[in-house]
Amino acid sequence: MSNEAVQPYQRIVQDVRDKIRSGKLTAGSKLPSMRELVDEYGFAQGTVQRALTELRTAGLIYSHQGRGSFVSEAALEAEQDPTTRAIKALETRVAELAARLDKIEKRHND
Repeated sequence: MSNEAVQPYQRIVQDVRDKIRSGKLTAGSKLPSMRELVDEYGFAQGTVQRALTELRTAGLIYSHQGRGSFVSEAALEAEQDPTTRAIKALETRVAELAARLDKIEKRHND
């Protein structure tokens, strides 16, 4: 799909998704203000608002009245590619097994 076929709000949504995937935005990160987003992307406020609504609906961000919009915890897992998720699962499993091995070795040495 070419950039011309993508709606302006979808370009903002995709950019935020890419920033989450790359780690530029992490859980709890505050997104720029509405005015900053309008300036950054050069789109009307309504377009930016629609993008933020899409991101909220997808569970990638949450908003607090008067404080702004923030990246949700769920966004990080949702936006990770399958390989990254698999690596993280393996890292967790290895850490669990290492802890069990440490316990066994400690019991054996006592």
